[in-house]
Amino acid sequence: MEISIIQALLIFVVAFIAGIDQFSFLESLYQPIVLGPAIGAILGNFELGIVVGGAYQLVQIGSMPIGGAQPPNAIMGTIMTAVFAVSMNLEPTADGVGLAVGLAIPFAVFGQYAVTLTFTIMSGLMAKADKAAEEADPKGIAMVNYIEMCILGVLFGALAVAGVYGGKLLGGTLRDFSFQFSWVMAGLDAAGGAMKFVGFAILMKVMMSGEMWGFLLAGFAMAVICNNIAAVSGATLLLCAFVGVAIALYDYQIHTKIKESAGSNVGGVSDGI
Repeated sequence: MEISIIQALLIFVVAFIAGIDQFSFLESLYQPIVLGPAIGAILGNFELGIVVGGAYQLVQIGSMPIGGAQPPNAIMGTIMTAVFAVSMNLEPTADGVGLAVGLAIPFAVFGQYAVTLTFTIMSGLMAKADKAAEEADPKGIAMVNYIEMCILGVLFGALAVAGVYGGKLLGGTLRDFSFQFSWVMAGLDAAGGAMKFVGFAILMKVMMSGEMWGFLLAGFAMAVICNNIAAVSGATLLLCAFVGVAIALYDYQIHTKIKESAGSNVGGVSDGI
């Protein structure tokens, strides 16, 4: 896989925007499901980029920064997963990119360090923002924010370009290594494949409550049944999504009616209704 100057510049721009988007802009462009296809298209394999984005999104789906604690960064993880998947010519399937996911996790930690470094630098500049606030100077406050965005964007852009060129060289070496030590690569492949389940388990631990378990089991049963019916197996995810939307709409309507009835003061204890 050859990386041209144009591709490197495009990757820098995408990483620059995604780095800023973590805390500004839409706060969704940096998500793997958006970033993966973009990087895949730049590297010349859009289909593989879509698969990488979806697979890495499951890894990150339950991860969130809390205070100063930063999880392995989704931006660097997604970019390096795409680079390894393309350079090693992996199959565009969820299982096929498992090896790339396992190899990319250490690089995701560098993205975590970039965020922490930016926070450290900006902690010394907050005094300027406080002074600008005391002087009622919105331009001064905005300037501090722009500086933070530029630092974060440049760090991620530089890391992404360095990672792409390093991953290109490492990809060929790893491909040769996989023939000599297949058991090591098989272990990394299994670890990478298991991480999406770990990510989903973390999400469930955060958001699951007692009354939700019935819906989880019902969805699992429906998915198993649909997968074993040839006529609908290709649309299993879509069918489960439709059922989930229908249940959510019904629940919303019921709760809305209950709130409206409670606020209307119709009936009551005195008239027996």
